[in-house]
Amino acid sequence: MSTNPLPTEGAEQRNGDITLQEIESTAGADQGNEQSDQSHVRQARDSYIESLPKKQDTSPKWYQRLIDAGVEENGIQPIPVEGRTSTQYNQLFTVFFTCLLCLLPVPTGMLATLQFGLSLRDASLVIIFFAMITCLPPAFMGIGGMETGMRQFVQARYSFGLYLVVIPLLLNAATVTGFSLMSAIAGGQTLSALKPSHISVNVGIVITCLVAFAVSLLGFNFVHFWQRWTWIPNLVSLVVAVACGGRYLHLQSPTAEPATVAQVFNLGSLAAGYFLTFGGTVGDYSIYHNPKPNPFRTSGRFGVRARIFTYIYLGMLLPSVPLLILGAAIGGAMPQVPAWQTAYASTGIGGVMLEMLRPAGGFGKVVLVVLALSVIGNIAISMYSISLNLEMLLPPSLLPFCFKKVRAHRFLFILVTMAIMIPLAIRAAAQWETSLVNFLSMIGYWAGCFDAVLIVELVVFRNMDFATFDHEIWNVGRKLPPGLAAIGASLLSWALVVPGIAQSWYVGPIASIIGNIGFEAAFIVTGSLYLPLRWLELEIRGSDRTYE
Repeated sequence: MSTNPLPTEGAEQRNGDITLQEIESTAGADQGNEQSDQSHVRQARDSYIESLPKKQDTSPKWYQRLIDAGVEENGIQPIPVEGRTSTQYNQLFTVFFTCLLCLLPVPTGMLATLQFGLSLRDASLVIIFFAMITCLPPAFMGIGGMETGMRQFVQARYSFGLYLVVIPLLLNAATVTGFSLMSAIAGGQTLSALKPSHISVNVGIVITCLVAFAVSLLGFNFVHFWQRWTWIPNLVSLVVAVACGGRYLHLQSPTAEPATVAQVFNLGSLAAGYFLTFGGTVGDYSIYHNPKPNPFRTSGRFGVRARIFTYIYLGMLLPSVPLLILGAAIGGAMPQVPAWQTAYASTGIGGVMLEMLRPAGGFGKVVLVVLALSVIGNIAISMYSISLNLEMLLPPSLLPFCFKKVRAHRFLFILVTMAIMIPLAIRAAAQWETSLVNFLSMIGYWAGCFDAVLIVELVVFRNMDFATFDHEIWNVGRKLPPGLAAIGASLLSWALVVPGIAQSWYVGPIASIIGNIGFEAAFIVTGSLYLPLRWLELEIRGSDRTYE
């Protein structure tokens, strides 16, 4: 419930025939000293304000109870600079650190040795190199959330336009949903490994998704709170698992040949799909952070941007690289450890973790539960971003009606997301390894196009001036760019992307020689084509020059 603003001294607001000035004057005359004078004036002012008529809130009671409980009310509307007050920039480290400090990177890394046939040494070097490179674009793009107060795909409207942005928006929603599926499957398999006769993988998936739903439902602040602390049990459980089962990790296959160019690029494509796709969501988590520099720091605004970039970059890199390499080590040792092979065939990564923790006895099962729930942070932030994507699919003409009258809220979209995600995860779990490879390899392509467009737009056409993202036009199609240059550059890049694709169902002529280079082609070619196409778009439609 909101009240009228606090009246200032000399205000002429009235409660009947008495003004605030008269109350203060009378209160001051009744006191014998200055200290009691001020105290009595404050009491009189408070009583006066309490007596003022309150502004009625027309929200339904159930809605108001959710807001009072801490559920985030804002959806995709840009946050004005005065609403960006958080200075806890390290939240942007923990939100990604916790998201990726889970089981998901482990089965992803296993593919390097188990499916691509790389040695542990070669796999480790490829993982480190491509992770360091592909973490750069999303970390850079994360600065925009703080500087503009806009969700990532609201920013994308200033390149792709209000209507054509729906194309990458749907791809992003599918991608983030896919990551949630993979995480839910990993968590479900791990819970099922405890007692396969009592808890099926499907039941484990449902349990994991329901807990993640509760976290994402509460919104921005609670997601950051959850991510700030839950990395601790996640880290402890992973360390315990490695300590118990690490004695087998040195049993790597002695027949692994030196890595070929094709193997390197195939694994690199997997890493690109893993990291580049954060470019579609990274700005969602910094929109409430203060862009103004601390007056007591000499680094100024550049220093704030550098901190945001560094926190996001390290938040993605530090947990992922060790866990991807751990996965590669497990995959390389699995052919020499029959118990791990049997467990993996039965309950996937959960079964392998159970075998690694078997020396710990009953305590190992407790640790296994913690490992299963480690994916909640990953699923929760995915659900959070998906709900925003779904909200942006509403026609602009319906937004005022939805948010002012029937109060369509972000949590309704989260509910829809969960209803879609659970059956899809159950279906994908039936062919876990194939689903993971195809998914991660494919999603890197469109993400390369999307990241390239947004970066070129910001650096070249807007000269890193975030003030050109005008809040007044974020939802006005005729004032935003038409998006033809962005979509055109992305589509034309596929002339080189398609020959560079290497999938189980298709291998392009270039990929057959040097491996999967789809994401590299998508990023470089799209960025190069966007320069002339956007310039031409601006020349033809000068009124769309939102950067002026």
